[in-house]
Amino acid sequence: MLSATLMREARLRAGLTQAELAERSGRDRAAIARWERGGVAPSVETLIELLRACGFDLPLVLVAYETGGDERLGKNVMLSPERRLKRMLTSADRKRGG
Repeated sequence: MLSATLMREARLRAGLTQAELAERSGRDRAAIARWERGGVAPSVETLIELLRACGFDLPLVLVAYETGGDERLGKNVMLSPERRLKRMLTSADRKRGG
């Protein structure tokens, strides 16, 4: 999710206008408008401050990034529909023990 979407969602859920968020956060309203349009992205620190001014938090935690599924999906997309169907049926046969 983009920072622009997060900011706008938090502000709207809090029932705030851009001007009210600017006042609460000590930021310029024009900057908030630019960030919400996605033309410019605030730093992570600024984004968290703005979300907290709306009464929300954005917990940041590291999680392992897995690419295995994306890689396999990308390869399957390159196959013809007939070949994909054949692979699926072969896989189903193996799972049934056949």
